[in-house]
Amino acid sequence: MDLSVLRIFKAVAEEGSVTKAAARTHRVQSNVSSRLAQLEQSLGVPLFHRSGRNLVITVEGSKLLEYTDRLLQLADEAQTAVRGSDKPAGKLRIGAMETTAAARLPRVLAAFHRQYPDVDLLLDTGTTDYMVQEVLNHRLDIALIAAPFFHADILQAKVFEEELVLLTDHAHGTLASAHDLQKKTLLVFKTGCSYRRRLERWFADAGCTPLRTLEFGTFEAILGCVAAGMGVALMPRAVMQQRGLGGSIQIHAMPADIAKVETLIIWRKEVTHHPARRAFAAALAL
Repeated sequence: MDLSVLRIFKAVAEEGSVTKAAARTHRVQSNVSSRLAQLEQSLGVPLFHRSGRNLVITVEGSKLLEYTDRLLQLADEAQTAVRGSDKPAGKLRIGAMETTAAARLPRVLAAFHRQYPDVDLLLDTGTTDYMVQEVLNHRLDIALIAAPFFHADILQAKVFEEELVLLTDHAHGTLASAHDLQKKTLLVFKTGCSYRRRLERWFADAGCTPLRTLEFGTFEAILGCVAAGMGVALMPRAVMQQRGLGGSIQIHAMPADIAKVETLIIWRKEVTHHPARRAFAAALAL
């Protein structure tokens, strides 16, 4: 299968538009449309549902996209290996929890970019479960997730340890146990967040439940709502130290089994030659 047509297919799938895919791949629209039509004809199945100018990927298209990601990654790896170069270059797709990206990565990314300017960095954020799936689907080269974790197809290494703390508004009184928060609302990330699971486990172990649980897409929104007295949240202490919100948010220490969590770097076991990934892992260890 022609790799160039797979790159076109991937661009169309991710952009949802021939026009945008053409701009992204530096091709004319007619070329993108004809190459896509040829691919569908050769496979004998439609890869997209047409709705005006918008394209929605089909079930068959989604299956092909998974293989496309793997094939393109292997092609890049093979090209690097054949050239015999161990110099970090090309794309490095990094995944991280949002709090990790905010508190831990800015200096690392800046220093890495200065040292390896030939590496194109792409950063994606999300929950631990999302990151794991993206690595398994070859859409991320590496990801930073919360321990514990194990998968037979993925290797891992510890990069640092976080202390999770409970956040309340500044007017909140002394916090002795989860029972003191039964009438409070939990402000959390979406399902799949490992920090959220720890907070929910703390309540479950105490035999109590919060008033309600509200999901948010960003930690900045959570912090703002905590400061406004809307509810409580669990965050790494490093985020609070970086933001300097001591005047509006009160920080409470948590039991060690909830508070202490290792952050891991993970990658696919079979992708053995990836100089950029190896260099980034070394930068995190400094």
